[in-house]
Parts: sequence; structure tokens; C-alpha cells
Amino acid sequence: MKTNYISLFTIKRVYLLGVLALLVLSSCVPSQVVREENKVVPENFNNQSVDTVSTANVQWRTFFSDPSLISLIDTALSNNQELNIMLQQVAISKNNIKAKQGEYLPFVSLYAGAEVEKVGKYTRNGAVEENLNIREDEKFPEPLTDFSIGLSASWELDVWKKLRNEKKAAVLEYLATVEGKNFMVTNLVSEIANSYYELVALDNELSMVSQNLEIQKNALQMVKLQKQAARTTELAVRRFEASVLKNQSHLYELQQEIVEAENKINFLVGRYPQHVDRDSENFIDKTIEGIDTGIPSQLLKNRPDLRRAEYELAAAKLNTKVARANFYPSIGIKAGIGLQAFKPKFLTSTPESLVYSLAGDMVGPLINRNTIKAAYKTANNKQLQAVYEYERAILNAYLEVANELSKIENLKNSYDLKKQQVEALNESIELSIRLFKSARAEYTEVLLTQREALESKIEIIETKRDQLLANVKVYKALGGGWN
Repeated sequence: MKTNYISLFTIKRVYLLGVLALLVLSSCVPSQVVREENKVVPENFNNQSVDTVSTANVQWRTFFSDPSLISLIDTALSNNQELNIMLQQVAISKNNIKAKQGEYLPFVSLYAGAEVEKVGKYTRNGAVEENLNIREDEKFPEPLTDFSIGLSASWELDVWKKLRNEKKAAVLEYLATVEGKNFMVTNLVSEIANSYYELVALDNELSMVSQNLEIQKNALQMVKLQKQAARTTELAVRRFEASVLKNQSHLYELQQEIVEAENKINFLVGRYPQHVDRDSENFIDKTIEGIDTGIPSQLLKNRPDLRRAEYELAAAKLNTKVARANFYPSIGIKAGIGLQAFKPKFLTSTPESLVYSLAGDMVGPLINRNTIKAAYKTANNKQLQAVYEYERAILNAYLEVANELSKIENLKNSYDLKKQQVEALNESIELSIRLFKSARAEYTEVLLTQREALESKIEIIETKRDQLLANVKVYKALGGGWN
């Protein structure tokens, strides 16, 4: 009874010392710095009406009506190398979830071993073997062999939720990579559409310069006839020739820009240089569809980059908790069961060959915790960094939409005025030629009118292109294009 009493007293004392150590360690854990993110946004965009209908919810196949453009986007979503690289990153993040999930489950291993040992006769083990018989008239074999087979298990008790928080953080990081992939899809769809409209605009510029070149060649022939009739000078002929040569040179520049624009699209869709099918007809008369902006708070749900920043922030908060849990002791359990004997034939002799073990341990940092403190401070700093990045992403998203909405309105007004300008200058070309034929206008007026008319036609093409690009950009800014 006395022996049992002493053993019980010893166990209680060890237990109390362990609890006391935990209390001391807990009191030394620093407090967590938490700063909640600010999600407040204005109620509307640029005094737009408050309506929850948003073009961002329209699928890109519906938003774009050009079959050639839709085909290019489809090909890019399958072949684009950068997007495929991102898909592998998503798969890697998904694998990390399984790895983290396995860390807070018991580890069970199967082991088997064979060993041979020869000890000196005048050592402690040798003297014991010399004087100890395993059976009557049978001594320990020399050298001594050892065979074993069994199961071993280890399990870290997740008392402080460290391992579970790591797994939750891995899930959030995986979701962040998914949203990163969605954001890349949005960018890819937008970039292909932008490049497509730029290519179509270059086709129309090339056609416009070619038409203007024919007009200038006819004017040059007229001036040559006027010179033969002594109604103008060689200077006028040379000036008209220089204008024709300038536009012929501009044709080659446009052809090079078209080649580069095609190859940019080919790169995005993951293929080698080839002709890009496109519809360049009636470019000037293309209708610009209206945009429903919805309300700013919908950006938090529709834009993949904002959702990615939100998931990254949530993961950073959990990582801070994980870093804080490192100040607490880890509690583990180890167990094993198996068979062990110095001859294989004795392995099945139970219970003589049966071996088992069960142990628990508790290990915690006590002295020199600088590494843990530094890791905790770093986690706090990363959490605050993620807060600022999330708030910055929200502000940037709102400003992108506001800028593009303003641009759409100003481009519309500019296009209407440029259209009137083109009509006026087209009439001026015919009028200037008639006046020149009747000697009522100088050749410089004809040249100036033709140059201004060409510039205005190119400007209206560029304005139409900018209108289409602005529509694509506001669709992207609202969060459309990834679904």
C-alpha cells in the first residue's frame, strides 16, 4: 500500500508540474494584432442610377456577338500556356490541402527488420549473455541475431487547433488560386477582344489609306494635265507626288502593324503565326451595346481579384493563429505493437515474442524563443499587409469602373462630332478639286483638304476602336468574362 501511495503521489506531482508549466508558457504568449478590413464603397458609380442589374453576370459568349472573336477566345482558353501554368498551380494548392489534412490524423507505419550483433565478452552485455541461459543447456547464440515485424503509430494531439488552422488556411489558399485562375481568364478574354478590335481597326485604316491613295493619284494626274496646259507649276506636281509617296509608305507601316497584331493574337491562343479570321466589314457602323453597372458593392462578389484578395486575407489571419500556437507545447502520443525474436522460428511464439509500447510526451519552447517570436511578428505583418492589399484592390476596382464609364460617355460625344467632321471634309475634297480645276483655289488647299480628310477618317476609326475597347474594359472591370 505504501508503494502505491508513493507512486500516486509522484504522478500527481508530475501532473501539477506540467499544468504549472503550461500556465507559465501561456502567460508569455504575445497578444494578436487584429485590424479589420474596410469594405465600405460608395452607393453608386458617377451618379448612375441605383440598380442591381449588372452586365458582369452576362457570359462572355453572350457579351461578344462576333463568331470569329468567340472562336479565338475558345481556342485560347484551351491552348494558352500561361493559363495552363496557372491551372497546374491550382492543382498544386489542392494537393496541399490533402497534405495538411493528413498532418492532424494519426500516422501508422508497418515495419520489418533484421539485425545481427556481436558484443565483447568482457562487456556488460557480453557478461550477461555468458551467464544467462535462455533454456537449460542452451546459451545465447553468437553472434546474436534479432528479427522484428509490427506496426507503429504516432499522433500529435491538435489541442491548440494549430494543425486544423493550417488545413483551413490551405483550403483558403486553394480558393484564392482558383479565383486567381478566374481573374486570368477575365484578363485573357479581355486581351484577346482588345487585340481583335485593334486588328480590325488596322484593317479599316489600311482600306481608308488605300482609298485616299487612289484619290491622290487621280489628283496627281489632274495636276500633271494642268501643268501641260500651263495652268500650274512643277512645284504643284512635286507636292502631289510627295503626298502620294507618303501614303504609299504608310501602307507598308500599317501592313507591318497588322502582322504584329495577328501574331499577338496567335501567341495568346497558343499557336504559331497564321492568318486570323476576322470580320472587318462595317466597322464604323458597329453598334455599341449599353452597359448595366449594377452597384459598387457587387464588385466584391463579381470580381475574381477581389475574392482572391479576400481569401488571401482570411488565410493570413489563420496563419497568424498558427504562428501563435507555436508558443504552446505540442502533445504527442506514440504506440507500437509487433513481434520480436532472435530467431525467425520464435516470431510466432506468442505471447513470448509479443512487444508493445505506449508513450505520451509534451514538448514546448521555454528558453530562446526568438525564432518563434519573429515568425509570429512576420505573420502579423503579413496579415496587415493582406488587409491593405484587399482595401487597395477594392479602391482600384471602383476607380477602374468609374474611369471607363466616364470614357464611354466622352468617346460617344467625340464620335458624334468626328462623324460630322468626316462628312464635311468629304464634301470639301470634291469642292476643292472643282475649284482648283476652275483656277479658283490653290493646289495647297487641295493637298491640305485631302490630308485633313484622311486624318479625320483615321481618327473616327480609332475612336470607334476606343469605344469598343472601353466597353470590353468596363465589362472586365465589373467582373465579367470569367464565367
